[in-house]
Amino acid sequence: MCFYICFGANALTFSNTGALVACVKNFPESRGIVIGLLKSFVGLSGAIYTQLYLAIYGDDAASLVLLVAWLPAAFNIFTVYTIRVLPYARRRDGGKPYNTPFYHFLYLSLALASYLLVMIVVEKQVQFSHAAYVVTSTALLIVLFSPVGVVVKEEYKAVSQLEESLQQPPAIAVEEPKAGTAGKGDDESSSPPLCGGGGMACLTNMFKPPALGEDYSIMQALVSVEMLVLFVISVFGIGGTLTAIDNMAQIGQSLGYPAKSINTFVSLISIWNYAGRAGAGYISEFLLARYRLPRPLVLTAVLLVSCIGHLFIAFGVPQSLYAASVIIGFCFGAQWPLLFAIISEVFGLKYYSSLFNFGSAASPAGAYVLNVIITGRMYDAEATRQHGGVAAVGDKICKGVVCFKRPFIIITGVTFAGALVSLVLVWRTRNFYRGDIYAKFKVTPAAASESESLDGKNVEMAEETEGKRKKQVVNDDLY
Repeated sequence: MCFYICFGANALTFSNTGALVACVKNFPESRGIVIGLLKSFVGLSGAIYTQLYLAIYGDDAASLVLLVAWLPAAFNIFTVYTIRVLPYARRRDGGKPYNTPFYHFLYLSLALASYLLVMIVVEKQVQFSHAAYVVTSTALLIVLFSPVGVVVKEEYKAVSQLEESLQQPPAIAVEEPKAGTAGKGDDESSSPPLCGGGGMACLTNMFKPPALGEDYSIMQALVSVEMLVLFVISVFGIGGTLTAIDNMAQIGQSLGYPAKSINTFVSLISIWNYAGRAGAGYISEFLLARYRLPRPLVLTAVLLVSCIGHLFIAFGVPQSLYAASVIIGFCFGAQWPLLFAIISEVFGLKYYSSLFNFGSAASPAGAYVLNVIITGRMYDAEATRQHGGVAAVGDKICKGVVCFKRPFIIITGVTFAGALVSLVLVWRTRNFYRGDIYAKFKVTPAAASESESLDGKNVEMAEETEGKRKKQVVNDDLY
């Protein structure tokens, strides 16, 4: 089973990396929205698989394993050639980023999440037949694939705009390359220097990173203060919320909640996990574009809010587990798109696939320390004490607020410490986020005005304004 889980987890990571990294590189000015949207669909995937499994096979555990084995592989093979990085068309400074289709995707994902929530609630109250599951799953697939309609509409609009532009060809400026720059592409000239002088040169270059937002090498990013802070935040923040999610059933049991309520907690966590992933991506992108609010500061706020959910669990406030499940589910989901967006913005996109997965690796480390070593051992020790020195086995479970009080006070403390550590990242990146972090993806004002001034002028005027640079301007009248 360990062998199978290893393969399954790595398959998920590979698919996740391929889709997410390609989309971030294709839409670099909307990366927060893109990451939030993709991660939100990951949050809904478990509920989607449950509905499809009940419709295809019925209630059969062995068939569920079979479905998980063949469906992702078949879909990946069918869609693999659509996942690719396309050339990015720079826009003029002041133009609006390409966000409108993503808001359509958001509305459709909200419809999908609402439908799944209704289905989860109804299925707990009503006994469905196999035919009923087929009907509801068909409706689910229609909603799930509805974003294809948005894509078709945008492709049609792009083709129409291209045909319009071909009817009125713009002026073309041919620039003679400067001496010494011929044959060098943008990627080569802007990339960090490679290790060319042996091990000592490699080591020296590792501790001389470029400016924030430029393309760091993998080692430059891994040894940077910013990556160290992000790793600590992930261990403390994501590790703490993941511990609460993993133990939610036992927490509800120890506090005396009925089984139906415990199932509701799990459903709430799943839906609010989706809301956190989608909301954090869109809200942080809006705050960044409108108010230049640093994304690390939003991550700090999420960590502080998650402390409230941990305290609800620690002190066992009556009927507070509903609120705790909402807070923890939302905060757990919100941390992922914020973490991945910050990595892409601070360290650049050249080695994003490697750095993105390094950021993901912090969460299992945090979960192991906080969940297994701290929470698990303290719970077992209290259960053993309650049963007179006999280990908790079968129905011998821990009862009362004391079962999770100490571990979740510790988790609250380390999460708060993570929020304080995140302020270091806020401080170090304050000037970076104060400027236009997406400036490299736009046509600079100087280049834009130069292009407009050259439109309709001849070669002599261009040579006079540029001096040493030689340009040949050909407008549509010459054709």
